[in-house]
Formats: sequence, C-alpha cells, structure tokens
Amino acid sequence: MNTTNTTAPAVISARGVTKSFGNVHALQGVDLELARGEVLGLIGDNGAGKSTLIKILSGFERPTSGTISLDGEEVTLRSTADARNAGIETVYQEQALADDVTIARNLFLGKELRRGFGPFKHLDDRRMATEARRMLDDLRLRVGVDQEARYCSGGERQGVAIARAVYFNAKLVILDEPTNALGVVAVERVLELVEELKSRGIACLFVSHNIDHVFRVCDRIAMFVHGTKVLDSPTTQLTERAVLDMLNDRSGQRMRTDPSE
Repeated sequence: MNTTNTTAPAVISARGVTKSFGNVHALQGVDLELARGEVLGLIGDNGAGKSTLIKILSGFERPTSGTISLDGEEVTLRSTADARNAGIETVYQEQALADDVTIARNLFLGKELRRGFGPFKHLDDRRMATEARRMLDDLRLRVGVDQEARYCSGGERQGVAIARAVYFNAKLVILDEPTNALGVVAVERVLELVEELKSRGIACLFVSHNIDHVFRVCDRIAMFVHGTKVLDSPTTQLTERAVLDMLNDRSGQRMRTDPSE
C-alpha cells in the first residue's frame, strides 16, 4: 500500500452531516474528508450509516443538516446527475452496469456520444465502441465492448465501472462492497484497480465488510456505529485484530477477515 500525502487539500469534505428519517437518526454529525489519491476504508455493521452516507455523497439523498464541499467549495448535490457532474462516481456491487446494454453503451450511460445535428442526432455507436476499447485497454481490462453486460463476471463488471470513472475524470470513486461474492482472481484484480485509482490521484471511498481487503488497499479507516463515526485513523496505526475487536464490542457483529469468506 502506498502512502498518501494527507496534507493535500481535501477533494471532498463532509462537515456535521446528519440524516434523519422521522425519529430515526441514520447519521449523527459526521465529519469526513478524503485527499487526492487517498483511499479511505469505511466499515461498520449493517445499519451503521454507511449506505446513508453513500447516498448523500452520490446525490441520491439530501442531508438533514451539515455541508459537503468539493475542493474547498461548498456544494449542494440535488441528484445523482449533480454528483456525477461534480466528479463523484459511485460503483455498486450489484448495480454497476445495465445488464441488457453493451459494454460500450454502459461506459457512456447518461453521457452518450451522438452524431448528426438537431433533431437528427443519433447514437454514435462506432465512436463509443472505439473510445470504450481505448479506456478498457488503458486499465488492461480484457472485456469485449460489443457484448452485453449480463455476460460479464462480477470482477469484469467492477472493472468496467471503474474504467468509466477514470475516463470521465472522477475526483472521487465510491466503491460499495466491490469484492463481495467475487472469486480470488477477480478480487485481486479489483484491488489492483483500487491501487490504480490511487496512483492516478483519484480519491476512493472503499466500503467493505472484509477487513483483510480494507487493510490491503486503504490509507485510512473510518468506522461507523449507529450513525456515528467512532474511529478515523491511518491504517498504519491500526491492526486487524484491534479493529475487529473494537467493532465487535460496539456492534455485536462479526466482520470478515478471510478473503475467501
């Protein structure tokens, strides 16, 4: 794992973020930030608030209170389109790609390339296929651009989604359980791609229940319990055992350590 310059200006910063659903407080005054090229591991049991934070950062939910800033400028993310336009890409394990669409079209989903003029514009599939092949080759991904996403393995789907984020100059990539239910080879490839994001200066929020994977690629680890951040520390100052013990003591949940689990 490479070291990261934690003195660099924060790519994204959350301050005092709270989210309530009636009397249920999903997030309570959360502060969080990531620097350029930093990978932050976000851990916690189910219901800890991780998914709510992801939804807020990706523009799917609005915080009840608190602020979100990008490169030092406060922003309001009213939709997922706002978040993507601001440089935030979210990759969900099960929803990274549209199954019945080609890889090329998936890579440009929502940002399709067109040709023609005015009402006569139509999708430029040839150009999208060419660009798709280039962006996949850039990350050494061997995936056919004309095949439908339904025929891709879990690891390939993650790779394609990450390639899309890189191509569109994402500042922050949120990976939600990126190695869940993947085989050993696919897991290794996904972890390599996380390191690739880091080397390109792209911040990454790595949300996972697998502590082994978190320790392998993350510069820092933040732990949520019942909507509150209870830990935020450089990985080098922690041990897997200490993190597991802390989490289990607070939540009563068992986190995974074995990559094969």
